Amino acid sequence: MSELDDWNPGGSAATVPDSEARNFSIFAHLGGFAGYFIPFGNILAPLVVWILKRDEQPFVDHHGREALNFQISITIYAIVSGLLILVLVGILLLPLVLLFDVIMMIVAAVKASNGEHFRYPLSLRLVS
Repeated sequence: MSELDDWNPGGSAATVPDSEARNFSIFAHLGGFAGYFIPFGNILAPLVVWILKRDEQPFVDHHGREALNFQISITIYAIVSGLLILVLVGILLLPLVLLFDVIMMIVAAVKASNGEHFRYPLSLRLVS
């Protein structure tokens, strides 16, 4: 059984998470948009969802952890890109990091909506 099957102990693909689990998972991913309005809101929104629902719903545990790890990673990448503006590399890199963030959050939310697992590419696995 792979790590992605943690939410589904039987490993059966036939078991689909209920709508509440899917909705909380979607919110964990799309909560990253809060960072565009509130400093570190991109980390706080998935963290709150994950803390509230991780013990009740394994599907939300998986998606919340993924969203949290990705938003922490994006924050690190954005800070490094911001610093690299001093040597002009960050002028191109920072918008690419932010575009990657938006695209991946939408893809992850769609996967969660369909009851599928999703692992963000380039995400540091800091929260396990």
